[in-house]
Amino acid sequence: MDQLGELRALIARHAAGRYLQTRLPGVVIMESHAPTEPLSAVARPSFAIVAQGVKRTVLAEQIFDYGPGQFAVISLDLPVTGHVLRAGPDRPFLGMGLTLSPAAIATLLLDAPTAARTDAAGIAVSDATSDLLDPIIRLLHLLDRPEDIPVLAGAIEREILWRLINGEQGATIRQIGLADSRLSQISRAIRRIRAGYAEPLRIEDLAKVAGMSVTSFHRHFRAVTAMSPLQFQKRIRLQEARTRLITDSHDVAAVGYAVGYDSPSQFSREYRRLFGAPPGRDASRLQALPPPDPTMV
Repeated sequence: MDQLGELRALIARHAAGRYLQTRLPGVVIMESHAPTEPLSAVARPSFAIVAQGVKRTVLAEQIFDYGPGQFAVISLDLPVTGHVLRAGPDRPFLGMGLTLSPAAIATLLLDAPTAARTDAAGIAVSDATSDLLDPIIRLLHLLDRPEDIPVLAGAIEREILWRLINGEQGATIRQIGLADSRLSQISRAIRRIRAGYAEPLRIEDLAKVAGMSVTSFHRHFRAVTAMSPLQFQKRIRLQEARTRLITDSHDVAAVGYAVGYDSPSQFSREYRRLFGAPPGRDASRLQALPPPDPTMV
């Protein structure tokens, strides 16, 4: 069996037609027999590979489609929309996701060849090489031998990270693990926005957190996130509002105030512009759907 065929067989056998958080730390697998509803989430730094079908991830106005044998990397916490674009009863979507640990990447950089500093992308898509597919397959084979997971999973994950560091998206992977990289600086500002998304935004404060001038901060923030800081905050507010409406409350005005809006009409207008329906109607429609997983970008 070829590598992609073996990966398909492993995912199909263990996912069994569903999304599954596996026994492997930070690893999810998914099988879907039909295209899925576009759902929004704040994605963590993660790696996801498609064995069959096509997945779509959208960041602001940027669209990233990836299919069999391709993988996507998300380099920092980003508000994205994702869904299975192509799947069917005879050829279901099959995919695997892995959370990327900055600390694990950092330890590998001590042994990696020195590389020139370059700007990293927020999301990037590449073809998986045979050298990368091999440890991914061996990692999923551990699902058949769960007693081996505590001993072997960490070493195989390190091999996957090593292949990523030395692959086409190596510059992005490296910056995830570098404390002084542009990506890490922007990540600090993003964490500040997420922690205080309902509060007024001061660009000068964010630039100080990132250790940049205001002009440099604006430029690098947009390069990584495809949004301005204000647009990013608005996206976080609206995604948080959507989560609250689905899980906790049907009081649309109260949710709008809770996430930082002073005007219920503005909240409803911007919510509808982003999600395509008014808040109450959208929440009712989504309550029957499974929650999105930020690892399966």
